Amino acid sequence: MNEIVFWIAPIAAIAALVYAWGFYKEMIRQDQGTALMQEIGGHVSRGAMAYLWQQYKIMSLVFVVLAAVFAVLAYQFHVQSTWLPVTFLCGGFFSALAGYFGMQTATQASTRTAAAARTSLPDALRIAFRSGAVMGLVVVGLGLGNIVFWFILASLLIPAGDTGETHRMVLITTTTLTFGMGASLQAMFARVGGGIFTKAADVGADLVGKVESGIPEDDPRNPAVIADNVGDNVGDVAGMGADLFESYVGSILAASALGAAAYMSDPSLQMKAVVAPIMIAGLGILLSILGVYLVKTEEGANQKQLLDALGRGINSSAAMIVVVSLAFLFLLGMPNVWGIWGAVIAGLVSGVIIGRSTEYYTSPSYSPTRQIANQAEGGAATLVIAGIGVGMLSTAIPVLTVGVGTLLAFLFASGFDASQMNQGLYGVGIAAVGMLSTLGITLASDAYGPIADNAGGNAEMSGLGPEVRARTDALDSLGNTTAATGKGFAIGSAALTALALLASYVEVVRMELIKVGTTVLTLGHGTTVPTDSATLTDFMTYYSVNLLNPTVLVGVMIGAMVAFAFSGMTVQAVGRAALLMVEEVRRQFREDPGILKGTSQPDYERCVAISTLGAQREMVVPALIAVIAPVLTGLLLGVAGVIGLLVGGLSSGFVLAVFLANSGGAWDNAKKHIEAGHHGGKNSRAHRAAVIGDTIGDPFKDTSGPSLNILIKLMSIVAIIMAGVTVTYSLL
Repeated sequence: MNEIVFWIAPIAAIAALVYAWGFYKEMIRQDQGTALMQEIGGHVSRGAMAYLWQQYKIMSLVFVVLAAVFAVLAYQFHVQSTWLPVTFLCGGFFSALAGYFGMQTATQASTRTAAAARTSLPDALRIAFRSGAVMGLVVVGLGLGNIVFWFILASLLIPAGDTGETHRMVLITTTTLTFGMGASLQAMFARVGGGIFTKAADVGADLVGKVESGIPEDDPRNPAVIADNVGDNVGDVAGMGADLFESYVGSILAASALGAAAYMSDPSLQMKAVVAPIMIAGLGILLSILGVYLVKTEEGANQKQLLDALGRGINSSAAMIVVVSLAFLFLLGMPNVWGIWGAVIAGLVSGVIIGRSTEYYTSPSYSPTRQIANQAEGGAATLVIAGIGVGMLSTAIPVLTVGVGTLLAFLFASGFDASQMNQGLYGVGIAAVGMLSTLGITLASDAYGPIADNAGGNAEMSGLGPEVRARTDALDSLGNTTAATGKGFAIGSAALTALALLASYVEVVRMELIKVGTTVLTLGHGTTVPTDSATLTDFMTYYSVNLLNPTVLVGVMIGAMVAFAFSGMTVQAVGRAALLMVEEVRRQFREDPGILKGTSQPDYERCVAISTLGAQREMVVPALIAVIAPVLTGLLLGVAGVIGLLVGGLSSGFVLAVFLANSGGAWDNAKKHIEAGHHGGKNSRAHRAAVIGDTIGDPFKDTSGPSLNILIKLMSIVAIIMAGVTVTYSLL
């Protein structure tokens, strides 16, 4: 590799894994608390690992079958990259591995966080956050490490052939995109399965425990309470980690592919454009590690001080990447340095704005959530109506932010020349990398949430004193805010990544056309252009990609429909799994009255098994929709229809994901606001209404909303992977 700054990436990837191991060992050395605390933590840990292994069994079967299909398409029909069967399996494996490490750490850290909270809030925060950093650093370390490995391997093994070095680099970058397919599909299984598991347990615990039996949250008498705690880790650690792993990988790979296409006229500039996103990601990892050490607080800190402590680490990393990325872009010798740097800033700022918007609409510190709590006075109906309204209104800022950020990134990178479409779209890819550059610490703040939540549950079930609960409640409340902003960040990054992947799709189509012998594009009126030098605008003309083409319009409508059908399936899946949980908790209370009296122990393992079974049964069909939709659309409607599908899925899926995540988060925090003593407090009429609202919002914010992030990216990746099939066999 002739660009010396490229080697920042492998160094950073190794550093991430080394520091993740160090934080893990630091956590393991901490006190685990009393025997009862360890017993409760053991229930959660065993349940989480049992679920994960069951998911991996089903996932492995699906992956093996698909890898076999890809092998036939690649080696028998020659319409696939010969790399795909291997990179597909590797992408899924390393995504699953990141989830495993994160889950293993989180389940062990919650007990130690609760133990530390007996004496010190700063120590409890440090343990919880650095344990969350294990997830964040493992994700970016494995993600960037794999990108570097496949890029180097492809550079060594893919020959130049007759097309020249610049076309070889396009082939290398589009080939490495195949790694994202496995990561995306694994993320879909993790998000959908984890979301169904956690919400089935949560709904069952709330409806029967809180509403029907009137027992507190995290009460050890509730048979579903362990499954609920397991679910926090399954959904918000393994699920979120897999989600952002594939966003991270997809954004870097897409930006590199767009860079190779944008600067095909100059091999030296092309290499710089390919290396730039990889370099920025490496710098972001190093600065994220530094940011982790800046997160600390004092004893007795209030919510604002705790939020400031997390903000200090995240914001410092973001501020440093702004300065450092500019210096290294100059060192790399990028053309239009200030424009590329402007695209990085556009992505970073967009992520910050989306996070702040999510916090405003979901935090009880602000009026939208408090207004929902006010509506609880009128009952569940008025509260639900208010939550739906807030969720709909909350879509405006994220959508406008991504829209403005995309335009600015495009204009900055193109030198404010709209005709330079390739360079402009490269800027959009760079913006996605910029937004995700400090993912190591951003994901740490998100994975911190379930650790703090489980620590509070452990403290409650272990009967620790009120001063301990006060500390864990403070950490848990902070975790609710970081979880909501983390979901907003994931949605925003998904939108930018999907836009970059959409542009990459056209580049892959170019390579497939050349492969099947279409060396000239006929654009009409006798105009022709060589395929290898055609612009993106030329491809749009060649395939008639415009809003008057019914093929495109039908694709757009199918894409929008897929987003809603997918959400409906996942919401109903939670409902069916939750009903099984409700019936099981009622059965245990009915058949063993000693459970509610506290004289006998509930059967926790049975509830964990029910959630596991429900999640595994329900997760496969929604996940496969994302794979099937672009394949069938490509076969029936061709390239133009696929582009329409991706545009429709992106636009509707993005808005729908924001609505679902924010309405669910607002209902959840409205309930917590009431439980803090407002509007009558716990067990009041307003509280019962808020519990119902929170129950409705559970599948919105933790299953369907987050899974839509992956849907829009997975459809793009599948479209890219199946471009050869679309070009060769489409009916239109």
